[in-house]
Amino acid sequence: MTDAVIVSTARTAMSKSVRGLFNNTHGITLAGHALQHAIERAGLDPADVEDVILGCAYPEGATGFNIGRNAAMAAGCPSSTAGATVNRYCSSGLQAIVMAAGRVLNEGVPVIATGGVESISLVQFGGTTNQGNATEKELFKRMPALWMTMIETAEIVADRYDVSRESQDEFALLSQQRTAAAQEAGRYDDEIVPLATTWKKVDKETKEESFESVVAERDDCNRPDTTLEGLASLQPVFKDGQQVREGKYVTAGNASQFSDGASACIVMSSKEAGRRGLEPLGAFRGFAVHGCDADEMGIGPVFAVPRLLERHGLTIDDIDLWELNEAFAAQAVYCRDQLGIDPGKVNVNGGAISIGHPYGMTGARCTGHLLLEGKRRGAKYGVVTMCVGAGQGAAGLFEIF
Repeated sequence: MTDAVIVSTARTAMSKSVRGLFNNTHGITLAGHALQHAIERAGLDPADVEDVILGCAYPEGATGFNIGRNAAMAAGCPSSTAGATVNRYCSSGLQAIVMAAGRVLNEGVPVIATGGVESISLVQFGGTTNQGNATEKELFKRMPALWMTMIETAEIVADRYDVSRESQDEFALLSQQRTAAAQEAGRYDDEIVPLATTWKKVDKETKEESFESVVAERDDCNRPDTTLEGLASLQPVFKDGQQVREGKYVTAGNASQFSDGASACIVMSSKEAGRRGLEPLGAFRGFAVHGCDADEMGIGPVFAVPRLLERHGLTIDDIDLWELNEAFAAQAVYCRDQLGIDPGKVNVNGGAISIGHPYGMTGARCTGHLLLEGKRRGAKYGVVTMCVGAGQGAAGLFEIF
């Protein structure tokens, strides 16, 4: 029996949306860069890649036109390499890896490049999202929460499940501290491939634009000087929602950061890896999803994780390392505690609150980081899990080599 193994991973740095270094960088450039270097790190000829499957939560504008195919071309693959784009919102990057593994296992595809990308700067905040006819009248009458903003769902989770503002701020502080320590120790260095690009600078007062050549080589979302007192002083930012009139919990300090970036990995069969003399980082073992009420989408992992573990005869304690996406501290705290995950095993180098959350990239970034950090720690099993917009949870199981 063969396994679907991951033999390399590569990503861009993650940079703040709108103000960061990638605010003028096309999605194809981001994804192509990550794919190119994942291919190179695996020692492959780009022509060896049969297909590219890329996750993206906003596959339009600068990340539209089937960015999976276009990024393959940007990565140097020949026209014989196919490409597809998939969307499961914040689980898009993980979903792409799962689909790649399935094609390797079930269809005998030798080599697939996969991952995720998001340019929030150029799409969501760049005016290129298509909001025309966004809602369907009859479904909206029955289930308006399917169109609810994510920040309102976080407010609902915090209120409904008594997740205190204090516990959210404490979680956010720990995320910042862990990322700062990880950056200082160089624990992200083996993932990131520097990218030379052009940064658009906008004068706050005059709004005058200027352009500067830069190299993005380090995640820039982290705030290492964060304090609990500083977090506590921040005001909630949400108001006038479908259910919540005035937010009480979610602030700029305890929510994930808008950011841009791309991450990629190479998936192949264990037999193919052996034939090529490659040492895999780990193997894909399973995936589970579960729906939940859309107005509390943040608790999705509470349902997806048990389904995943039960199918593989494992328990929470069997998992050595967790990447639980920090969409909001409210939902991350609830999921961690409800599942009974040891805080010392989850997001050990920080998460989306401190490092950023380019939606479609996140699942792929978390997978790559899980495998590399797991190897450093001698871990055997790791899980990547996240809540998903419109009321879902997703969880992927990996064995770390």
